[in-house]
Amino acid sequence: MRVFAHQAGRWHDLGKYRQHFQDRIRKENGFEAHLERDADASAGSMSQDKDHSTAGALWALQKDPRLGFLAMAIIGHHGGLRDAEAFRERIRKKEKKQLLDEALARNPPEELLAMLPGVDFSGLERLSKHRFEFWTRMLFSALVDADFLDTEHFFDAATRERRRVDATLPALAEALRAFMDRKQSGAADTPVNRVRREVLSAVLSAAPSPPGVFSLTVPTGGGKTLTSMAFALEHARAQGLRRVIVAIPFTSIIEQSAGVYREAFGALGDAVIEHHSALDPRRETPLNRVASENWDAPVIVTTTVQLLESLFANRTSACRKLHNIAHSVIVLDEAQTLPPALLTATLDGLGTLVEDYGCSVVICTATQPALGRRTGFPEGFPAIRELVPAGIGAFERLRRVKVRWPESREPMPYAALAQHLARERDVLAVVHRRDDARKLCELVDAETGAPRTLHLSALMCPEHRSKVLADIKARKRRGEPVRLVATQLVEAGVDLDFAIVYRSLAGLDSLAQAAGRCNREGLLEGLGELRLYEAETSPPRGVPAMALSVTRTLREQYPDLDLFSPESFRLYFERLYANASRDGKGIQTMRAEMRFEAVSQAFKLVEDDWSAPVVVPFEGCEPWLDALRRLGPSRERLRALQRFTVTVPRKLRDAWVERELARFASDTVVYLGPEHRPAYDETFGLVPARVGILDPGLLIPG
Repeated sequence: MRVFAHQAGRWHDLGKYRQHFQDRIRKENGFEAHLERDADASAGSMSQDKDHSTAGALWALQKDPRLGFLAMAIIGHHGGLRDAEAFRERIRKKEKKQLLDEALARNPPEELLAMLPGVDFSGLERLSKHRFEFWTRMLFSALVDADFLDTEHFFDAATRERRRVDATLPALAEALRAFMDRKQSGAADTPVNRVRREVLSAVLSAAPSPPGVFSLTVPTGGGKTLTSMAFALEHARAQGLRRVIVAIPFTSIIEQSAGVYREAFGALGDAVIEHHSALDPRRETPLNRVASENWDAPVIVTTTVQLLESLFANRTSACRKLHNIAHSVIVLDEAQTLPPALLTATLDGLGTLVEDYGCSVVICTATQPALGRRTGFPEGFPAIRELVPAGIGAFERLRRVKVRWPESREPMPYAALAQHLARERDVLAVVHRRDDARKLCELVDAETGAPRTLHLSALMCPEHRSKVLADIKARKRRGEPVRLVATQLVEAGVDLDFAIVYRSLAGLDSLAQAAGRCNREGLLEGLGELRLYEAETSPPRGVPAMALSVTRTLREQYPDLDLFSPESFRLYFERLYANASRDGKGIQTMRAEMRFEAVSQAFKLVEDDWSAPVVVPFEGCEPWLDALRRLGPSRERLRALQRFTVTVPRKLRDAWVERELARFASDTVVYLGPEHRPAYDETFGLVPARVGILDPGLLIPG
């Protein structure tokens, strides 16, 4: 790639030699003069004076028609990679060809125009269509990042100097090893700690293995957060890899994991860079901010959405980091959450990183999905090496929960379930839907005669949920009863521990995750209990409904199905993936046709076309809203308001805006003002039906 990247760097701004562009850039003399973002480049409506990328693309094609991929990268280095047809339409325009003639008329240096020695197309010609498409993305990423860095240095060298993290991966590995040695030496010799030590030892012994795809399969409580990082650092040191990227599916646990890493690294904690939308602006350093732009840091902790969508993005800001993923260890935490409809493209992209770009992938979960070809998934990874030997028997030795399956298919009414919950002092109930959570919570309070049941759902903003989690821990410290009703958002990585957990029957992976909130620390004298029940409502359509169906079928065929057996999950995921469309949107076909924009629009881990965010009137949001209204958007203000955001159906939010019940604080931020406080319940969060009921205290003057 190096010679092609060098060539792209030489030719990408050839259009700046044009007299029109030189006159303009001298007149404007600033960063904006360098950009091409006043119009959609693919539509051909860009001002000729501002177009400085087309000339270089045309020159590349003139030098060698096989350089079409290079031309696509050059022409998109400000506006993004376009579909092949849109690219061809643009370069066919007569007025675009004039741009090259005008640039050449000013006699650019011959060494700039020359084809570099060593250009060899043979390697590219052997690539499959998908690997060639990915290679074009990598080239584009390297060009975009270099262009950003060079322009940034020229215009803003004094105020925005990038400071590299001093910590090396070997230094981080040593710091982590010392931390874990201290932690183990001070820990009691319990069965849990013995298993953790054995797992860590086995994993570290596998670190010198050649790069590839690994699985780290340990039960909840097996210490996978630090164990996976220990393997990643030692493996990177042994293989000369450049960084560790940890991808976690939920923002609610990213800060928790990043905090664990920083504590372990001690003085080298600045090496951990967080990149996610929910990062508290009070914790974001200038170093974190700039390193998030291109992932130029030793350890990146990010969301699965951020990582995987970057592999298939087309915009410059999202693609910029892609080339820095090469030669990395990628830890996929809670990999069972990958959406089946995107599996083919996801595994193809990750597999290409392993085969062509020197990466290793670690699939890390207690409920290992069947992602290998040997498990009957033709599009899966060719080989996956398990890091934890079966002989350790981690699942059997860390069994802390007894499972009670439903005795029949008859639904348990929520009124009856509420009676069961009211009799317990330390209990969690997990339901299918947000409406179910509110209904059950109210029924439990009616049974106990006091509004003390806690509630967690996505109708509560992140700031509110954090306060509830803190309240749970405080009540437990005081020895008070704790009853919590929640949706499945509590099931992946949220640090909760209950003696008894009720879970509506669902996919096997969801049931196991719920079990992970039961007797989590193994502190009970006996086993905790996971009590499964048939709910009176159905799970959401799509994968959740399909997952429930697969679980029911397995239970019928295997009455003694073991919820904690890796073999059970192999059977479950094989059937789930067999029943799902693994390339439901035809993404692989689009990739083969070099339709970059179409792929980017189709590859969405979170389907958000139907939903939209709204800032809710929760305590603490008003100062940030006021600053946004007065001063306009900034990274800090937008990040802060993420903590006060709830997602609602887009049609509903649009109706609120139309009726002036909700307003725009900026072009992209919609909020419900303080007069709508009755719509935000202190227990349940946003109650959409109450929007429009105004706070009378704010309507009475004086």
